This record gives sequence, structure tokens and C-alpha cells, in this order.
Amino acid sequence: MSIALLALPFVAFAQVNVNSEFGTTFGLGTADLESTVVNVVQWVLGFLGLVAVIMILIGGFQWMTAGGNEEKVAGAKKVISAAVIGLIVVLLAWAIVIFVVSQTSELSN
Repeated sequence: MSIALLALPFVAFAQVNVNSEFGTTFGLGTADLESTVVNVVQWVLGFLGLVAVIMILIGGFQWMTAGGNEEKVAGAKKVISAAVIGLIVVLLAWAIVIFVVSQTSELSN
């Protein structure tokens, strides 16, 4: 038993040296977790913003081609208002992400 306790420090020194090239070896990149998460979130929010703008255009096209039909105009208004609300949510989510990242980066420094 005492021999095992004496050998314990040698086990602790058996560490694997993981350098910055480890990520490039497997195609993972070398960016830190914070910048990776921010990039992914900004990409997703950018895509959702693009979808919202496309929905606004679709609603506008529906309105312009309604031909005076009140039901089609009402449907187009619903599409436009939902897309505008979605765009506002995306912009607020982006602002929250930027705020949280800036606050957490200040705490880590």
C-alpha cells in the first residue's frame, strides 16, 4: 500500500502535451470557445434575419397582388407583421448576445 502512495506523484506527472496544433490536425481549428460560440450565434441570427426580410418581401408581394381582395390583404398584413416581430426578436437576441459576451469577457480579464 505504501509503495502505491509513493508512486502516486509519478502518475500525476503523466500528462499529455496538447498544443495548439491539435485542433488543426483534426480540422477543428484553433479558435477559443468564446469566439466560436459568438460566430455560430451570429451566423444563425444572420440567417434568421434574412428569413425575416424574405418573409416581409413575400407579404408585400401578396399585398400587391391581392387585387383588392380584403382577405388576401389581411393575410398579407399578418405575414408582414409576423416577419417584423421576428426581425425585432432577432435584433434583440443579437444585442443580448453581444452584451453577455462583452460582460463575460470583462469578468475573465
